[in-house]
Amino acid sequence: MKKISILGSTGSIGRQTVEIVTGHPERFKVVSLAAGSSLEILEEQIRALNPRLVSVRLEKSAQKLKQRCSDIKGLEILHGPEGTEEVAKCDDADVVISAIVGADGLLPTLSAIKAGKTVGLANKESLVASGKVMMDAARKHKARLLPVDSEHSAIFQCLEGHRHEDIEKVILTASGGSLRSMNPAELERVTPDDALNHPNWSMGKKITIDSATLMNKGLEVIEAGWLFDLDPERIDVVIHPQSIIHSMVEFIDGTMLAQMSLPDMKGPISYALSYPGRMRSVVKPLNLASLGTLTFERPDLKRFPCLGLACDALREGGTMPAVLNAANEVAVEAFLNNDISFLGIHRLVRDVMDLHKPVPGDTIEQVIAALDWGKEKARQRIKKQN
Repeated sequence: MKKISILGSTGSIGRQTVEIVTGHPERFKVVSLAAGSSLEILEEQIRALNPRLVSVRLEKSAQKLKQRCSDIKGLEILHGPEGTEEVAKCDDADVVISAIVGADGLLPTLSAIKAGKTVGLANKESLVASGKVMMDAARKHKARLLPVDSEHSAIFQCLEGHRHEDIEKVILTASGGSLRSMNPAELERVTPDDALNHPNWSMGKKITIDSATLMNKGLEVIEAGWLFDLDPERIDVVIHPQSIIHSMVEFIDGTMLAQMSLPDMKGPISYALSYPGRMRSVVKPLNLASLGTLTFERPDLKRFPCLGLACDALREGGTMPAVLNAANEVAVEAFLNNDISFLGIHRLVRDVMDLHKPVPGDTIEQVIAALDWGKEKARQRIKKQN
């Protein structure tokens, strides 16, 4: 039986992870949970899973949770970053699912890696902002990183049993989001509700907006570079609106492998949990005869320049991806609050990147300083605009 810790248990990935493990009590036991402030959901998870350790963001939330769960024996409730890190490195855990959204997931993920855990990585920022730090730590502490993003999980599965030197390139697929067919004039008028209406996937607000701008795909390009040790020139992106092929690997002999399934995040989550095995009946099987046509097209970087900005950041290296990530977090939040337009997201990120002089980014302190700098510069520019 595998023992599981879940970072970000009340978010989208966290809730789906809980669904999987509660459906297979003979295979998994949850030993610790970390969440933000969704106490009702967290309490339900605690009563269903009976973990021994839980952490929440704020001390007052921890006090409320202690009152709610006073009848549960042996439960330790912590709070703050220190509490989250304790969950991440919990002695009992074999697998840590890192699903905290944003830069808040960096230090807990690093703690899990330094503890030598197998990490199911759903937190993009860990590799986008601090890829060198995370990969160096994984090698040093013999931790295994298993991608939970559907695209990286697809590449990981396609590469099983193949040699790195036989890879020609990897191809990340993108649905194109909810705004794929809009022209620039229409994109200028996009509202948060428009952008949040994803045609294929049910995700959190931040990642859904990133999908609409194609920034999400840009962040995945950076992740893929670190996960699979590839230069930017060996990572390609194609728009695939049906979201059936989740990504592909092209080999040096001209052959290609693709991983296919209906769009359902439970597939990559379950693969990370059960690796190297698989679980039965997680995702509804494909009916190939009923699929009709699968289509592919090149992304239009003029209409969706965020993808190009991310590729530029990867080529620049050092702390530039961290600044890209930080500025984008602020920009997406501002868009959701109607403080900037949809196209204002890429303009803000580009302006902050233009101001940045990157340093190597080979320590977590440099990365955090770059994240803080990027967020502050982005907020300053929004304040000037408004």
